[in-house]
Amino acid sequence: MYRFEEKQLSFTDFNQPQGLQMNPENRWVKKAEMIPWDTIEKEYAKLFPSKTGMPAKPLRMALGSLLIQKQYHYPDEELVEQIRENPYYQYFIGMPGYEDKIPFVPSLLVAFRKRLSEDVLNEINEMIIEYNAQKSDDDDSDGGDNNDCNNTDDTSDSSANSGTLILDATCAPQNIKYPQDIELLNETREKLEDMLCRISDEYGFYRPRMYKKNARKDYLALAKCRKRGAKKIRKAIKKQLQYIRRDLGYMDNLLENNNVILSTSDSELLDILTTVYEQQRYMFENNTHTVENRIVSISQPYIRPIVRGKAKSPVEFGAKLDLSVDEIGMCRLEKLSFDAYNESAVLKTAIENYKQRTGHYPERVLVDQIYRNRENISFCNSLCIRISGKKLGRPKKDVDTKAEKKTAYQDNTDRIEVERKFSLAKRKFGLGLLLTKREDTTKASIVLSIIAMNVDRLAALLLRLFEFVLPFFNFGVQNRDVLEMTGC
Repeated sequence: MYRFEEKQLSFTDFNQPQGLQMNPENRWVKKAEMIPWDTIEKEYAKLFPSKTGMPAKPLRMALGSLLIQKQYHYPDEELVEQIRENPYYQYFIGMPGYEDKIPFVPSLLVAFRKRLSEDVLNEINEMIIEYNAQKSDDDDSDGGDNNDCNNTDDTSDSSANSGTLILDATCAPQNIKYPQDIELLNETREKLEDMLCRISDEYGFYRPRMYKKNARKDYLALAKCRKRGAKKIRKAIKKQLQYIRRDLGYMDNLLENNNVILSTSDSELLDILTTVYEQQRYMFENNTHTVENRIVSISQPYIRPIVRGKAKSPVEFGAKLDLSVDEIGMCRLEKLSFDAYNESAVLKTAIENYKQRTGHYPERVLVDQIYRNRENISFCNSLCIRISGKKLGRPKKDVDTKAEKKTAYQDNTDRIEVERKFSLAKRKFGLGLLLTKREDTTKASIVLSIIAMNVDRLAALLLRLFEFVLPFFNFGVQNRDVLEMTGC
């Protein structure tokens, strides 16, 4: 059940206790103005078709709390306390007035992240960008002069290419332990032993002999070793594989001959542990470290290794994403996946999405070398889109080399904007280390980082504009007062 509020809270409606004077130019007040709460609320209400039950928390409270959390990386418990202590936070999440009590229990934030899925948040991001674009267009139309010289070409083609699309890929690392084979096997063995003991006690069977102490001793013999040779590592892995094979045999015997029924969580865990064993055995027997869909975390089996080739971290463990940046610096998520993929395949989709949003194709596309394959270059040429980078083949003799170098330098300079966005999102908005545990909430957390970065930029632009206009406004007021005093 959901109760839709027809009118969202404004700053003048916020109930300020006596003695509390809030600043209407505060950044969180400005950020609240950047978000079309009414429009988003109508779409959010569609997620609750039932008219019965306990009403859910408002969208502004859910989304606002998650955006505050993204800005300052608060844990769930700390976020609730910060909202209780800060009246600006309370206004931002839509509370009617300042109250010295927590707005909700911390565990409810998990429900917020589940409810605001990746698709819903992508739609919200698009609504925020479109809302602010319309506001700027309205301001320009109200304040601009209607000079006929600016509109002489009424027959110009509105579908002509214009604008710039910047596209690049990165990885959002997950907060997991670095996956070593011996560590994964030891964790697999321990979880199997716990499951066997629990099932045997529940059904009244004798516990099978699992040699726990010997297995633990063999694992610690390598874990505590400072210098690990290849032979020593293979010997320790072989022993752990043998212990796991015996435990899996016990489990198969319980399930087949004793009519043991596993719970849903135990059944899913057993499938994961079996997959880990099969992958590790395959790599051990074939003396390789590569296997398809390799599991690197038992608690989060959806995470895959992403090879990035960076000097600092050649391989990262998390989600891979493609981010596009438009002319005004707004970011959009073009693709998000936990499986490794070739980002060059995203270029066509990103260009078509740009056409769908604006009604025309971009004039130029700024990408790095991996996007510049023959198929993408041919696609851009067919649509008269200039793609950054050197042209394939030998350089032509009749081409102005100086002009080409100048254009390439400018394209490289402008393309750096997407790298700045990656740095800002990872350093300030939590994309550098994701702490969520579920696949759906992790995807939601990534999109929330992008929304928080966009809203922060919009609010910063508004505050910068206010600081620029204020001196002229004050100068006009002072002159008016002088004129009134002199009687002119």
